[in-house]
Amino acid sequence: MRKFILLLVIALTFQTTKKVAKPDSKGYVLLLRHAVAPGTGDPANFSIGDCSTQRNLSEEGIEQARKIGNWLKAKQVLIHKIESSRWCRAADTAKLMNIGKVIENSNLDSLFQDDDPESDKRTTATLAQIKKHRKTAGLLVLVFHQVNITALTGIAPASGEGILVRAKKGKIEVVGRSPAL
Repeated sequence: MRKFILLLVIALTFQTTKKVAKPDSKGYVLLLRHAVAPGTGDPANFSIGDCSTQRNLSEEGIEQARKIGNWLKAKQVLIHKIESSRWCRAADTAKLMNIGKVIENSNLDSLFQDDDPESDKRTTATLAQIKKHRKTAGLLVLVFHQVNITALTGIAPASGEGILVRAKKGKIEVVGRSPAL
């Protein structure tokens, strides 16, 4: 029954980009860009452990993060795990969603300064994590940055927008996109 509910929720929630022949509830990963944090990149004095040196969520971003969490809860999506970048705007988005304990993952840290994000070892590690989730039930939610998501999918999501993917034959298949709330 849980499997059926998750399938129904996924089908109704995301605007699918193509039909999936035999969908099941295993292997789905939501690549979520952090909520609205005005600006681009990070200040010169950026420090991971000090949010006062970073771009942070605006009031709109705080509300957006809460709405994303409420949206997922209203859809009764079974959450396997939620992980975020160590950047405050991503970690705060994940925490404000209030859908589970947030695990910070350095592989999700911003690749904004990287010359080749697609070849970065963190992109490779995130891809491996998505592939490993292939046979796991429940939605894996990864909250991180536009450049990272683009490196994985070729899609540049808006703040608070999610790209639903799953591993298929060794590659990432984009299944749908969530609205930016």
